[in-house]
Amino acid sequence: MSHSSEPSPSPGPTEPVDEPSPPPTAPSRRRLWDELKEALSGGEQDYTEGSLRRAIALLAVPMVLEMCMESVFAVVDAFFVARLGADAVATIGLTEAVLTLLFAVAIGVSMSATALVARRIGEKDREGAAITAVQVYILGLLVSVVFGVAGVLGAEPLLRLMGASEAVVAVGAGYTRVLLGGSFTVVLLFLGNAVFRGAGDAVIAMRVLWFANLINIALDPCLIFGLGPFPELGVTGAAVATTIGRGCGVAYLVVNLVRGRGRVVIRRRHLRLDPAVLGRLARVSVGGVGQFLVETASWVLLVRILAVFGSAVLAGYTIALRILIFTFLPSWGLSNAAATLVGQNLGAGKPDRAERSVWLTARYNLYFMGSVAILLFLVPEPMVRVFSQDPAVVAMGVDTLRWFASCYVPLAYGLVMVQAFNGAGDTTTPTLLKIFTHWIWQLPVAWYLALEMELGPIGVLLAVASAEALIGVLGAVAFHFGNWKEREV
Repeated sequence: MSHSSEPSPSPGPTEPVDEPSPPPTAPSRRRLWDELKEALSGGEQDYTEGSLRRAIALLAVPMVLEMCMESVFAVVDAFFVARLGADAVATIGLTEAVLTLLFAVAIGVSMSATALVARRIGEKDREGAAITAVQVYILGLLVSVVFGVAGVLGAEPLLRLMGASEAVVAVGAGYTRVLLGGSFTVVLLFLGNAVFRGAGDAVIAMRVLWFANLINIALDPCLIFGLGPFPELGVTGAAVATTIGRGCGVAYLVVNLVRGRGRVVIRRRHLRLDPAVLGRLARVSVGGVGQFLVETASWVLLVRILAVFGSAVLAGYTIALRILIFTFLPSWGLSNAAATLVGQNLGAGKPDRAERSVWLTARYNLYFMGSVAILLFLVPEPMVRVFSQDPAVVAMGVDTLRWFASCYVPLAYGLVMVQAFNGAGDTTTPTLLKIFTHWIWQLPVAWYLALEMELGPIGVLLAVASAEALIGVLGAVAFHFGNWKEREV
């Protein structure tokens, strides 16, 4: 995507045009350091006025760190549980597969929560933002009850349904029961942070996950292995630690919502059911849930195609995806910043500023992902060898990293555009884009190239790379010509 394709509406008299930053000098490095400290310290900002570059930095830095912390929960649990044997590790994998449905709902509702809260904040309607936050929690609790009851009453059948052996069921039923039974902590943590992101209070969302992770890291070894006065709960201890950690994060969120000084503060008068707001929230959430389910279903079917070529190919692909997730974290942070800026500026009646914020964020994401792509092309093998020394696994991992790197430039725009639509409350457009790129294009092309054309795993990787590039190109075109500026939420 060339710079010339970016729209450049005339800025208002109080809104300076953001030009690309010059090479850093000593004073500019000091300014960058000052902005970094400001981004991590919080404080109220008006993201509908002033420099967009500064607004992106203040939002993106804490959002990137928040994304990093969200990925730490599963890594920490897997690290300690791996010492208990294969059955315990299998329990985590199977339970996470069940949790995928919960994550789909939580992420879908969080997208709509960010959009609605950002719009109310942009309109300077803090009462409306507080009422929206209450409806977000009501919807989250309703979802949690369904998953919680299913987990408590049906842990063993759920594991057997996922193909678990009786040995895994015996070892892991307690883990599944606790984690699903405490699913309200997962949902409310997602949704509470989405409220703060929409309000522009990204630092609070970051602190919540840092706090929750510190609790989890401290409790995991204690409850798994029975250190000191703690009981030895085995793999179940990992679920207890995670649930307590997330629960502490939810408590921190609630304290900030009730007693905090942020843009969204809930008072007794806000604690009521508002069917109109709840209905809008649920309607916008459908598209968000759909986006996650489209991607998940596509991934499952791609894995099924790759499984034909053996476990080494599947292992290499899986390892590469874990590496790639860490390269996406800064992009997700930038994309979430774009969603907040779009929502708030549309609420403030500044659609042109909202549009400029997206193109500028996408350009910054392009700089980052372009740099990462070069790294993935040049030195993929050492990254894969951290996880495996098997030549066949390493070969597949290297191929996967390089093929993904080939689509990073258009994908840099795609990631931002998708979240920009979501921030505007238009979750339908990115859902349709993903249905086309993942189901209508990616899966048939992967099957045809890999099996019919006998290209093997490379055919799957070519299909994936082309689909990710497509969503970048089509997303940018849809954003430029779409009616997202008129979307009411």
